[in-house]
Formats: sequence, C-alpha cells, structure tokens
Amino acid sequence: MSDKAKKIFVILTVGVPFLLYCVYYYSHMIKNAPYKFSEFKSFTFKYGTPDSMVNVYNSATGAYQYLNRHDSLVKLNMPLGNNNLLYLHRKAADLGFWDFPSVELNTDSAKFKGQKSLRYYIEFNYERKSKKVLFDESFNGDSRLKDANEQLIKEITKMLNDVEEKTKR
Repeated sequence: MSDKAKKIFVILTVGVPFLLYCVYYYSHMIKNAPYKFSEFKSFTFKYGTPDSMVNVYNSATGAYQYLNRHDSLVKLNMPLGNNNLLYLHRKAADLGFWDFPSVELNTDSAKFKGQKSLRYYIEFNYERKSKKVLFDESFNGDSRLKDANEQLIKEITKMLNDVEEKTKR
C-alpha cells in the first residue's frame, strides 16, 4: 500500500467515525440541555434578613418591592425585557448556578456574635425544571462557590437598579 492510501485509510477508519460520533453526541447534549432559555418562564429574587425577606422581585409579574435608605417600602411594577432576562440566564449559566447546592447557610453562628447577615433567595423557573438557591452572606463553605453566588447577586441587583433608573426617567 502506498503512503497516500495509508493516510486515506486511517482518516476513513478513525477520523470520520470520530467526527460522526462527536456530531451525534453533542447534538443530543444541546437538544436535551436542562436549562434552555427558550423554555425560560421567570425568575424570583428575594433578599433581606432571615426573618424578613421583604426585598422581592418577580419577573413573571414585574412586581418589585424593596426597602429604601429611609426604611420605606417602595413598590414598583418593573418588567424586565427579553434581553435582560437572557443576560441573567447566561450569567447564571456562566457562573455554574445550575450546579450550586440549594441551601448555602452558615454552620458557625458563633462567629458573627448575634449579628444577622443578609440572606438571598434566587429561583429560575423553566417549563420542565426550576432551580432554587438560598444563600447566606455569612456562608463559610467553598470560597469559589461563595464568590460565584456574590457575583450573580451583584449582576441581578445591578440589572434591577439599571432598569429602575431607566423607568424613572
């Protein structure tokens, strides 16, 4: 057999089946992805002290209420656009939100000497699934997980503040 025939034989017996398998495997992975934006319904974001989580945003209704600097409860109807929701969905996916444990609370309460830390509840709802995470600011677990939670919370609050500023104008 010539060198050219050997190369063609190797490509046909190894390369082509490998490429076909990759196409088959990844097409099923993408098709069966559990959290697709096309199936996105809504997300809910709550935060506050553990006994009173009065700061709430629900994207299904657009209802947003929060305590301002003067401890007055502000209620707004503030629907987020599709671009904003897509951005938050992608940010959650980038940070690995789907793999977060559902409860991330502090196990050592003596460390904070009776001070109440903020608690955050994030819920993404889809047609077939939903993901809920309860995160305590004083969480003392894996630092990478804590950083990812804090970054997602920062992105959500930044998005809500930006949209609120736009609606006030």
